[in-house]
Amino acid sequence: MPSEGRCWETLQALRSSDKGRLCYHRDWLLRGEDVLEECMSLPKLSSYSGWVLDHVLPHMQENPPPPETSTSPTSTSALDQASFVPESPVGNPAFSPASSATPDGTKSKHESQHTGPMVLQSSRGIKVEGCIRMYELVHRMKGAEGLRQWQEEQERKVRALSEMASEQLKRFDERKELKLHKEFQDLREVMEKSSREALGQQEKLKAEHRHRAKILNLKLREAEQQRLRQAEQERLRKEEGLVRLRSLYALQEEVLHLSQQLDSADQHRDLLKADLSAFQTRGNQLCGLISGIIRATSESVFPTAEDQAVAERALQEMRDLLVNLQQEITRACEDKRRQDEEEAQMKRQESQMQQGPEVHKESPAPSQGPGVKQNKDLQVKVQDSTMQWYQQLQDASSQCVLAFEGLTNSKDSQAKKIKMDLQKAATIPVSQISTIAGSKLKEIFDKIHSLLSGKPVQSGGHSVSVTLNPQGLDFVQYKLAEKFVKQGEEEVASHHEAAFPIAVVASGIWELHPRVGDLILAHLHKKCPYSVPFYPAFKEGMALEDYQRMLGYQVKDSKVEQQDNFLKRMSGMIRLYAAIIQLRWPYGNRQEVHPHGLNHGWRWLAQILNMEPLSDVTATLLFDFLEVCGNALMKRYQVQFWKMILLIKEDYFPRIEAITSSGQMGSFIRLKQFLEKCLRHKEIPVPKGFLTSSFWRS
Repeated sequence: MPSEGRCWETLQALRSSDKGRLCYHRDWLLRGEDVLEECMSLPKLSSYSGWVLDHVLPHMQENPPPPETSTSPTSTSALDQASFVPESPVGNPAFSPASSATPDGTKSKHESQHTGPMVLQSSRGIKVEGCIRMYELVHRMKGAEGLRQWQEEQERKVRALSEMASEQLKRFDERKELKLHKEFQDLREVMEKSSREALGQQEKLKAEHRHRAKILNLKLREAEQQRLRQAEQERLRKEEGLVRLRSLYALQEEVLHLSQQLDSADQHRDLLKADLSAFQTRGNQLCGLISGIIRATSESVFPTAEDQAVAERALQEMRDLLVNLQQEITRACEDKRRQDEEEAQMKRQESQMQQGPEVHKESPAPSQGPGVKQNKDLQVKVQDSTMQWYQQLQDASSQCVLAFEGLTNSKDSQAKKIKMDLQKAATIPVSQISTIAGSKLKEIFDKIHSLLSGKPVQSGGHSVSVTLNPQGLDFVQYKLAEKFVKQGEEEVASHHEAAFPIAVVASGIWELHPRVGDLILAHLHKKCPYSVPFYPAFKEGMALEDYQRMLGYQVKDSKVEQQDNFLKRMSGMIRLYAAIIQLRWPYGNRQEVHPHGLNHGWRWLAQILNMEPLSDVTATLLFDFLEVCGNALMKRYQVQFWKMILLIKEDYFPRIEAITSSGQMGSFIRLKQFLEKCLRHKEIPVPKGFLTSSFWRS
């Protein structure tokens, strides 16, 4: 249709107009309700239709366009005129907002006439409006297509973003895994580094350990070399000490020899009428001084150079003393000779003149009364008779050992069993002696007496008898005596009251079996030579340890026991000896005398007071002996005993004090206080633990 061609031309003109070239908003679809309302409402002209009708169409009617060549010869119709598209009212100054607005802000009359929609009743208007609608439809379709494309683009972008997010998530996971792997690697590296550092530290510690071990080995070698040097120095010191000790013994022997020469000068006392006691007293003090030095070496093992110098000075003083004594004797002899010559000359003169009575010479006689003793010099050696008695007891002990030598050295198991059973049967009852009831003590005595008598006794759950072996009796007697002395050395030394029950059993066995008593004395004298009394002398070539054993010291591994322990053992054995000499078995024969009674105690006391005192030893033994046996001696000897006590106080105490050092005054003070108390009360107290009649009735 021709009209359709013009519609499209109109549309083409509209498209080429300023309005057609306007850009439409893409979000017009967001006004969905407005679009639908326009679609469903009646067709209406736009607000610009009035302006087109007023301005465009009349202008076209007044100025018809020139004829164009077309397929149709007909004149331009109104529809053709309507195809002219005017400029946009926005671009037209006559339609601009400024021109359309009045000064007072109100709209112009012309604009107010065309603001409302106009309903186009003509077909041409409808076509124009249809073209507009068609254009809008096309535009909406293009918009829809653009929207669809935009949605597809957005979907593609969403998918791209999703894929990108997925890829980023994968990268994130990969980075996380990489991070974990890196952390694991770092941790492994840290652990390896720690391990390397630990190994390095361990190697360093090993190196330090090797270095310290090397230093320690060097120190050990130095210590060993130092020990060897000290051992060499100790050996040299011992050798020097032995040389000094031998020199001291030689000095002591010479001093004793000089002392004997001083003693031999005593025979000139009455002849010369000279007072030689000062020389002898000083000589005894020098002997005691050297003896004290030698005894002190038993504590320090070897004498020092100072000790040797003191001993040499004492020897020189002794020599000077002897020289002075000899000079005094020589002068006294000269005086005596001159006096004799004068007296002889006077006699000759008187005989020639035969005047005067015969001159009688009177020799002074010492006054001797009962209980009075002469002031004699003290001795160092024991009396010969006592020494012979001591040697006889030691020989009897040696013969007894030889008698059962076959039993002790036997390899036979039966003989060994017999020896062990006999030893237990002999020693266990003695170990059971204590301050128990008298009835229990009698059972022990009867058991020991039965064993020595050859009767079977129970020991260790079976019967034992000395008749099981020919040497059994000698063995039992020796071991029994040894055990009695050992109890004094150990038990009595610790508990002084135990001396009396042990002594009364030993005294009863001694009375019934005298050989056991002799063996007790032999063991006692061997372990405690002061019980003789006897001071062993050092012999040339004798080992120092052997000499210390002779003095009563215990020597183990070339080490001498301490002086306190030595005095404690000596005290225990002297207390046992003092208890034995005064006690008798109460169930024995009273008509017989004591086999070793108080007369032996009096002899021991007199002999030890006639010998030079020993520092710390003599005072200790005198105190123990008098405390245990003093009461019995007082009752037996009475006045004579008190005279001896006074002699100890007045004459013997100064001698003990002169040789006792300040560190050994304890025993001397204890003895002095004991005797002063006894003299003050005129009584020796009964010893603690003495067995009374009530003990035997228990």
